[in-house]
Amino acid sequence: MVTIWPAARLAAVAPVSLLPDLNTRLHPSDSTPWTILFVLTLITLLPAILMVMTPLVRLLVVFHFLRQALGTQTAPSNTTLMGLALMMTWFLMAPVLNQVDRQAVEPYRAGQITGWQAIERGSQPVKHFLLKYAREKDLELFAAAGQIPRPDRPDDLPMRVVVPAYILSELETGFTIGAVLFLPFLLIDMVTAAITTSIGMFQLPPVVVSTPLKILLFVMVDGWHLLAASLLKSF
Repeated sequence: MVTIWPAARLAAVAPVSLLPDLNTRLHPSDSTPWTILFVLTLITLLPAILMVMTPLVRLLVVFHFLRQALGTQTAPSNTTLMGLALMMTWFLMAPVLNQVDRQAVEPYRAGQITGWQAIERGSQPVKHFLLKYAREKDLELFAAAGQIPRPDRPDDLPMRVVVPAYILSELETGFTIGAVLFLPFLLIDMVTAAITTSIGMFQLPPVVVSTPLKILLFVMVDGWHLLAASLLKSF
């Protein structure tokens, strides 16, 4: 039979050294609800954050153009390209995440700042990263659309202006890289089509001949290494 002791009797019988630990368990820290709310919100918004506040958009656009230029419809697969883009995004965002951890997460865990202060401090390194690659014309567009007065410095702009401006800038950069990447493969397609037409091979589609040539050229020049190096240097 289990005996349930009242709290007063338990406090009287328990050793003095165990009373602080018991009080800590019965009365959790005031920051616990904020931590739960922040973690649940972060998990819900994590896919959107990855897409709009990291280099993932640029990487995926470039990888899509590369696959279209090579003429390989499903190779590499979407899962492979997404995994590569996520790992490169993690690599590129590591300095920013470390700075967020030092400025916001560690002081919040130590109880030195509140939840809102942690969010404000943690957003500053992310904002600096976004502003570094956001074009001025895109910032002006959303600032004018939101009727926001011209700030003294870009850091004074709110995140609702910085984030969409960063997305537009990343899309523009990704399409620019993709267009340049498309040109040599387009030249191979044109030369192949001209040769097959001139020798009367009308029943053989030019893409059947050009696709192996493009893949061979891409492998010979170590294309994946060159592409990864160029993307990393663009940040």
